[in-house]
Amino acid sequence: MSHNSFGHLFRVTTFGESHGPAIGCVVDGCPPRIPLTETDIQHDLDRRRPGQSRYTTQRQEPDQVRILSGVFTDEKTGVQMTTGTPIGLLIENVDQRSKDYGEIRNKYRPGHADYTYDVKYGIRDYRGGGRSSARETAMRVAAGAVARKVVPGLVVRGALVQMGPHRIDRSRWDWDEIGRNPFFCPDAEAAAFFADYLDGIRKKGSSIGAVIEIVAEGVPPGLGAPIYGKLDADLAAALMSINAVKGVEIGAGFEAASLTGEENADEMRLGNDGKPLFLSNHAGGVVGGISTGQAVVARFAVKPTSSILQPRLSVDRFGAETDVVTKGRHDPCVGIRAVPVGEAMVACVIADHFLRHRGQVGETTPWPMGG
Repeated sequence: MSHNSFGHLFRVTTFGESHGPAIGCVVDGCPPRIPLTETDIQHDLDRRRPGQSRYTTQRQEPDQVRILSGVFTDEKTGVQMTTGTPIGLLIENVDQRSKDYGEIRNKYRPGHADYTYDVKYGIRDYRGGGRSSARETAMRVAAGAVARKVVPGLVVRGALVQMGPHRIDRSRWDWDEIGRNPFFCPDAEAAAFFADYLDGIRKKGSSIGAVIEIVAEGVPPGLGAPIYGKLDADLAAALMSINAVKGVEIGAGFEAASLTGEENADEMRLGNDGKPLFLSNHAGGVVGGISTGQAVVARFAVKPTSSILQPRLSVDRFGAETDVVTKGRHDPCVGIRAVPVGEAMVACVIADHFLRHRGQVGETTPWPMGG
């Protein structure tokens, strides 16, 4: 299977299967002398870890990361730092239950990658989906923790802003609230509603989708390229690569189609620091494929989890019609744990573009340009 890597200068390759002995990744291109410990990475992994509430899969994986290479302790400071060589990261799988998938070893689960993997490769790992499992995203989160350290001052945060047809009230947005509920939701009232709503979905043996918003602040202006290296295009591709994601929008996104030109344009004035001050951010921090210096804002839609207890019509590998009921431990809303995954992918893309920009242009072009 090819295409297990993403990024150009900051490049990430993941490996491993959901029910294999371990999953891992190699982060290549990280600059040297960046402080990095397993604790730095573990913080983000703990936010994604399964089994933390009744609203996620009850698979009990500690997701304890090990750094295998790419770091060395500075003899003068005693601080462990990156060396500039490939960073190897590994997480052991400890709570697989492959027997839960015995009944579907020859059946195709509707909505899953079972049929497409089989028709492409002629072989598939039915135990939890193998490489198609969201288990792989743990390594993206680990790589994202490294990426966050590459760009000085970069802050990437995510939030669940919609579950099913129900949206948050943006007037109640509170970043601190995200850590106080199991949904990464910035609206306390919406989070309380989601608790009862998702309980009902879960008890029916069904699932529901969600929309996640990622906000990256501290992104320097000038990242990206005008044609085939657009920052927003790479962000969209990275977010679309996450399991179960079916749509991405940047800034106003599809809502921009309902705006007039004067409504959509992000007007500018001079700020107190003499630099351009944008009066709005419909562009989501990217214009012409290049970052403006504003917050980069992206949203992505996650479909309902395909593994459900409700029987679905399907076929098997041998051409017979069948019904499929997926047993085991699954997320009733996979969008919840997709929040830290989305953050990680945005961080990786911005880190990659930061290094690409520095390699081609050097320091940010001074502004104003002069007469």
